[in-house]
Order: sequence, then C-alpha cells, then structure tokens
Amino acid sequence: MRAHLRIVGAERSVCDPARPIRVVLADKHAAMRRSLHLMLDGEDDIRVVAEAADIPAVMRHLADHQPHVLVLDLGMRDGSSIDVIDRLRRRGAGPRIVVLTMDDEPALARRAIVAGATGFVLKDRSDVELPQAVREAARGREYVSGAVRADLSHEPPTAGPSLA
Repeated sequence: MRAHLRIVGAERSVCDPARPIRVVLADKHAAMRRSLHLMLDGEDDIRVVAEAADIPAVMRHLADHQPHVLVLDLGMRDGSSIDVIDRLRRRGAGPRIVVLTMDDEPALARRAIVAGATGFVLKDRSDVELPQAVREAARGREYVSGAVRADLSHEPPTAGPSLA
C-alpha cells in the first residue's frame, strides 16, 4: 500500500494472544450478518460481540461493547457509512474499521481509507479475506482486497472524506 494512503498508525495494536479480537458486525442484511457472524466466530482469535442492521444500532453497540474492530457495510441504512467512519476517526480511540462492500471501485476504497477505514473487503471475497482483514486492522495495519489493491494504486489521491 502506498504511504500516502496510510491513515491509521501501526504503533497501536490491540492484539493480545490471550484474548480474542472483539468485533461489532454491521450489515443491513440479516442473512449476511448471520453468515459473517458464524464465519468469524469460527476463528479462534475473533469474537463477534454484537450485530447491527443500521447506523443508530452501530453507535449503540460501539458504546456498549467497545470492540477492537467494526466491520461496516458501506450500504447501511439511516446514514452514510463514510460519514460514520469519518466521525469515528475524528473522535479518536475508537475501533478500527473494516469496510465490507460489493462495490469494487478503487475510488470508493480510497474514500473509505481517507475517511479513516483500516480495511476494505469485497463481500464476494469475505469468506477468504475478512478474518485476515480483521486481524490486520486489530494490529493497526491496512488491508485492502487484492481485487481492488492493484487498481487503487492507479487512482489519483483525494483531498478528504468530504469528497462525495
């Protein structure tokens, strides 16, 4: 990943081998949440502590559970996921955010990363890539789906999250 894309520093890791990575899982589709929940909970080092179907529920679960990582669908109801990412980044000390989406546009990945996301995973690759993206995010490292990563390096940089 090119250095100008790095938003989150790698110096602050939440990984502790004795405790699992706590995750809040946010997706507007119940079937997708259930599937991802089962998959992530099948990993020894990851535990889903809450699920959310909309932005207000995301914000409640973040306050209640203080997860290490938020897995956030870009198509959430009741608000802009990019705005939520930006708001959480501005607050500081929140969870690392892994974006989950069907959209493989490099410009969208760039917007999410500039807003403060640590990871960007395509839904059709989530069974393979999401556990690793969660681990990387918990360590403070970026993770971008391989299908988007190569194209991302060819996109011009953006000025910030307000570019919609």
